Amino acid sequence: MDKWDQRFMELTEEVGSWASCLRRKVGAIIVRDNRVMATGYNGAPAGIKSCIERGKCLRIENNIPSGTRAELCYAAHAEQNAIIQAAKYGVKIDGATLYCTHQPCVICAKMIINAGIKRVVYQEGYPDEFSMELFREAGTEVEKYERT
Repeated sequence: MDKWDQRFMELTEEVGSWASCLRRKVGAIIVRDNRVMATGYNGAPAGIKSCIERGKCLRIENNIPSGTRAELCYAAHAEQNAIIQAAKYGVKIDGATLYCTHQPCVICAKMIINAGIKRVVYQEGYPDEFSMELFREAGTEVEKYERT
């Protein structure tokens, strides 16, 4: 890890603070050539009320364990939102690095792989070993960031 990784992980934490999720604040940024190409945080799609606006979390209400049933949530994941933002604005992310506050889930891993992102740096673990298996098979470099 180098000074750029530290800078981008700090920025990822800031982006995560914008999340509209009651359960977890997750931020993601996509970087190419030490330039931020796109950002994302976990939050409801445009025009959909967030958990903060609703005053409740569907996952907490239904006692859904972390790492399961991702479809039962109002929010899109931070990684998904960053990839969608890049696509929406025509920003090339092939060969990029994705920094994320948390290890990507399997759904995000599939999107990351298909988007051509070559490296993932995350800080917090997530209970989804299958995503790590897919990253290994695809040859995506994955690193756990350790704060120094």
